[in-house]
Amino acid sequence: MLAAGGKETDVARSRGRDVVPDPKGGWNVTRPGSGKESHHRTQANAERAAKERIGREGGGEARIHGRDSRIRDTDTVPPAKDPNPPRDTKH
Repeated sequence: MLAAGGKETDVARSRGRDVVPDPKGGWNVTRPGSGKESHHRTQANAERAAKERIGREGGGEARIHGRDSRIRDTDTVPPAKDPNPPRDTKH
């Protein structure tokens, strides 16, 4: 979710997750403004966990960092399917 000028909105940032290298080995999933949420042995597992969380929280951005800590990829994650969607009572 980008605002005018290509800046990410606070809502998108709060729903997003970063996959960052752990100095002790492996990969961490972090939330901007918060600490580490989870630790994973592989970047692929960390990326999968981050995207699952983002989807459950209504969608957002997954930012994947390389070993040099620079963002190497971003992915917009849509909201998860609602198992109990609201029913249309007007039609």
